[in-house]
Amino acid sequence: MNGFADSRNSNVMRIALAFFLIGATAASGAPGGLPKLKSETQSVFEHYVQLTQERNDAELKRGAAFLRIDELPEKERRAAEDSVRAGNENIEKRQTLDAGKEIRCPDGLIHHWEATAYIPGVKVDEVLKVLEDYDHHSEYYRPDVEQSKTLQHDGDHFQAFLRFKRKKVVTVVLNTTHDVNYFRDSPMRAHSRSSASKIAQVENPGKSDEKEKPVGDDDGFLWRMETWWRVEEKDGGVYIQSEVVSLTRDIPTGLGWMIGPFVSSIPKESLVFTMEATRKAVLISR
Repeated sequence: MNGFADSRNSNVMRIALAFFLIGATAASGAPGGLPKLKSETQSVFEHYVQLTQERNDAELKRGAAFLRIDELPEKERRAAEDSVRAGNENIEKRQTLDAGKEIRCPDGLIHHWEATAYIPGVKVDEVLKVLEDYDHHSEYYRPDVEQSKTLQHDGDHFQAFLRFKRKKVVTVVLNTTHDVNYFRDSPMRAHSRSSASKIAQVENPGKSDEKEKPVGDDDGFLWRMETWWRVEEKDGGVYIQSEVVSLTRDIPTGLGWMIGPFVSSIPKESLVFTMEATRKAVLISR
């Protein structure tokens, strides 16, 4: 009996996820098309990013607590440092507020995560070498990154192409272009700021009729992505921190209770994978 119930619940979850992932209708069954990225949705997201950037600028200007874990009370900070030095990721769901109030994004979901990891026995330059090596990101971050290439490089500014592939119930392929700037804060510290200038969902990937869907007029798997990296050398290695704010389409009415946790888990899982893959790539590339 329990096995039957588990199977039934699993099937219901698959159906609900399919409704979300292929852009079907709400739980009521009323017909409706895929939501496009609206100007209001985009404006709210840009405001959220601006406030997040202002917070980052203020933290970097102060310089004292370079990493998120540095801001924790002493007992929690020591526990977090011990955990990441043991090979774990310290990951936290973050939220940017506007004058203390939640920022609600109409017809969209803002995902905001931050993670810290530790790479033993390496230097800041070795970490930056991997992060800036976009021609080989498809090797470092496979299978999430299927193709990668440096499009432009001028000093500490990069423009890079990354083709993301994500499989969870359905397979999604995205062609993305990123503008990235790196900053050296000191011999022991560096940070970067990356903005996805283009995110295009690929239709029929790998086939002869492959093509990109119009930007913002797709299934809404990923509309926007902004990233902040911080790198600090101390304790015999390098701490790496990545903060990611992304925008996806909203969850259809009536399905939030069922697939909300699933949808929110994807950005978190992607960030954990990125931290693990970065650590491995730096150690292998030495």
